[in-house]
Amino acid sequence: MATLTRRRGAAPEPAAQPEAADPAVVQFYATCPRGLADALAAELAALGAADVKAGDAGVDFTGPFELAYAANLESRLATRILARVSRFDYRNERDIYDGAKRVRWQAHFGVDRTFKVDTNGVKAPVKSLDFITLKVKDAIADAFREALGKRPDVSSRAPDVRVHVFLDARWCTLYLDTSGEPLFKRGRRDQVGEAPLKKNLAAGLLKLSGWMPDVPLLDPMCGAGTILIEAAEMALGRAPGRGRAFGFENLARFDRAAWEKVKALSAARELAVGPRAIHGSDLYGRTLDAARANLRDMDLEGVVSLKQVNLLELSAPAGAGLLVTNPPYGVRLGEKEELAKFYPELGHALKQRFAGWTAYILSGDTELPKLIRLSATKRTVLYNGAIECRLYEYRMVAGGNRP
Repeated sequence: MATLTRRRGAAPEPAAQPEAADPAVVQFYATCPRGLADALAAELAALGAADVKAGDAGVDFTGPFELAYAANLESRLATRILARVSRFDYRNERDIYDGAKRVRWQAHFGVDRTFKVDTNGVKAPVKSLDFITLKVKDAIADAFREALGKRPDVSSRAPDVRVHVFLDARWCTLYLDTSGEPLFKRGRRDQVGEAPLKKNLAAGLLKLSGWMPDVPLLDPMCGAGTILIEAAEMALGRAPGRGRAFGFENLARFDRAAWEKVKALSAARELAVGPRAIHGSDLYGRTLDAARANLRDMDLEGVVSLKQVNLLELSAPAGAGLLVTNPPYGVRLGEKEELAKFYPELGHALKQRFAGWTAYILSGDTELPKLIRLSATKRTVLYNGAIECRLYEYRMVAGGNRP
């Protein structure tokens, strides 16, 4: 029997602790881009999560079901918030079917809801994850049919309810997705650059840099403005999930009154739109037009200052601050030879014009950053989709920073 390894990016890691004895306490798992789990753990703890434990690409935590409301609304780093409904050991596909069928699915969502099943695994001793998906679909349908005499429909494109299955070498864990669409899909962003960042990764760069809204911020290669938009919303205290729908609204335990209270408390913390020390620039006017359109669509046009200028000719907008950017690094962009010429010039410009600043540069190429000819004070491994990247920290001191 084949051993299947994890599909990148979506598979949660079931916690080793036993099921909570208190039925009011839910065991959650929040997925996130690899490299951001520790920051996500801190974010969830601040929202009231208990038993917080960071893993490789996500965080286990516990709390009342209503904690999912705040976690989905307020988390900038999570991709999904999953609520565990069952965990059992298994030896074969039949065990998985039987375990899934034992769940009282009709207590979790109505027969009028459509559903979808996604399966991921690591070192799972099964022949096919797709076959496991079919078996769990059958188990859910059969459980409904036996309990109610009818079954819910399956929808692969826009389901009301998403069920996630995770397999390791011994355990099968079943989750209900409280998020629905991934949490990085927030607000409108119709204009995208050539190498866009997911919004939760852009927020992660800001979190890892330690940026706070009272510190001047610059993205000198801002593209469509994803980093700037995340910073502007953070500065205004806006919840990233404001104005969108969530999967928990389709679950049986959904309490609309409690949800409205969570939204009202969040909205009360928002600050008025106004200029902040957040700056963006780019070499190309059409790129800045896209960034302006995105800021306008998010009602953030007056918060960020934009300027068309070559980074190599740009002066720092303040005596000290943070530079956070995602420059091209040779994936579907330009030629390596051109970038190999640009990176040494970038290092020279930072040293000459940004003394007193700290620069954070994300790169998916391990060779190009060496050409900056500055000594990185920190390197953090992150993933932009399937691309392994590193976030390099450079503390700029006049006359220093040479390797």
